[in-house]
Amino acid sequence: HALEMAAFNRHPGVPKPGDLIEIFRPAYQHWALYLGDGYVINVTPVDEGPADMLSSARSVFSGKAWVRKQLLKDLVGNDTYRINNKYDSKYPPLPVEEIICHAKSFIDQEVSYDVLGNNCEHFVTMLRYGKAVSDQVTIGVVATVSVVTIAAGAICLLASLRSRSREREY
Repeated sequence: HALEMAAFNRHPGVPKPGDLIEIFRPAYQHWALYLGDGYVINVTPVDEGPADMLSSARSVFSGKAWVRKQLLKDLVGNDTYRINNKYDSKYPPLPVEEIICHAKSFIDQEVSYDVLGNNCEHFVTMLRYGKAVSDQVTIGVVATVSVVTIAAGAICLLASLRSRSREREY
């Protein structure tokens, strides 16, 4: 297992915009979504503490998290990571432009956080697939999608359709 983790660190792959990034923390996995140019979006504790077990516990108990855009290398630190689009065979990914547009609409927003029904993996899978899923939760809790999520998705979809219709005109 240690050799496998070391291989991720040396050869984690080159992420593409919209890819899911699985980060291996000492006692759990954290998830982010790759935006491009070295940046990811992820949920972090509201109090902006360091990415450790204590700050993650604070998010669990507060029921709130903060959506941050940050450099992948800063988020990973000394941990290992890999690109893990593990649900692609079950759920077709949304168009990359829609994923990125939707993701950017959440930057610097406070969101609800629940380790069972609305955790970091739920957040990034909602962005990539339009469906919040998580293998971290083995009891199959269904995540509730907020009105903000629906509105942001609709805005991105409309913007995408508008740009496509303009492309057809030329």
